[in-house]
Amino acid sequence: MWKPQREVEVIAGTPPGGGLDRSARALAAAIETSRLLDVPIRVVNVGGDGGRKAWLHMEGRAGDAHALGISSPNMRADYLIGVSKSDPDRFAPLAILYSEYIAFLVRTDSPIASGIDIVRRFADERGTFTVALSTSLGNSNHIAVAKVVRHAGSGAKSPIRVFDSAPDALADVLAGNSDVAAVTAASAVADMEAGRLRAVALSSPARLPRPYAGTPTWREQSWRGRAVDCVVASWRGVSGPPRLAPEQIAFWRTVLSSAVRSGRWRSDRVRHFWTDMYLDGEALRDYLERERVDMHEMLSQLGLIAEETTRDRVSHGDDA
Repeated sequence: MWKPQREVEVIAGTPPGGGLDRSARALAAAIETSRLLDVPIRVVNVGGDGGRKAWLHMEGRAGDAHALGISSPNMRADYLIGVSKSDPDRFAPLAILYSEYIAFLVRTDSPIASGIDIVRRFADERGTFTVALSTSLGNSNHIAVAKVVRHAGSGAKSPIRVFDSAPDALADVLAGNSDVAAVTAASAVADMEAGRLRAVALSSPARLPRPYAGTPTWREQSWRGRAVDCVVASWRGVSGPPRLAPEQIAFWRTVLSSAVRSGRWRSDRVRHFWTDMYLDGEALRDYLERERVDMHEMLSQLGLIAEETTRDRVSHGDDA
């Protein structure tokens, strides 16, 4: 049976403090404290270009099961909209670990008091209301914003500013360049606890614990007699480089399924507001295929699908 013979690297596509970095460090700690490997494990940050540099790095490690990449829906979205040449189907999906929800945040001195104030500003065709997002267009954060904009009506608009990581997007709001940030909930905790930012809405189906206990979900807020339909989650998972052998994939599935059952992982999951969503094997493949079809439809509605990518997909029998 295959097993690592040297140090294992967990590749995070964001700088320290970013969402993928947080996932990578929690996973490495769970594996290490559970003693699931006989070799060292460490996190390697390959930030830049919205996480795409990390996947180029992983492509250069083809066949090397000593490298694990923290994956997310962004990889598929980037490929579909044509900003990335890294086809997600070339990599070895190992597991989805969890999902997390999106928080909408403003500065504490902002006149925005609720999610409905955001909807109202989106609907005001006379002004502009800028949103800061992390990593890339077409990701779960962007889809959550798009759902809110759609609720505001056909004339609604939302200029978007995109940053490599959630801390960068939050800093843009704090600097006054953007009006609101839409980032994963865990990313804003430090700024909320320091009194710099205030959350006004969540994309979760129910409220989250402190410091979000007083923050309503979008479903709890109504505009023109209708609750805002915005329940959006973003998953985080683990993928290996291209061309991994079946025995290498089997080894990592065993390790990852054990890691998410550890006390250390459960503690980090609660602390970061993550929702358990472990999938591997056939269930993982089925989920990713459904997501591919749904994402193609959503990104097409947003006008983000690159023409050449669409033609390529259609020519290969894509019925999305």
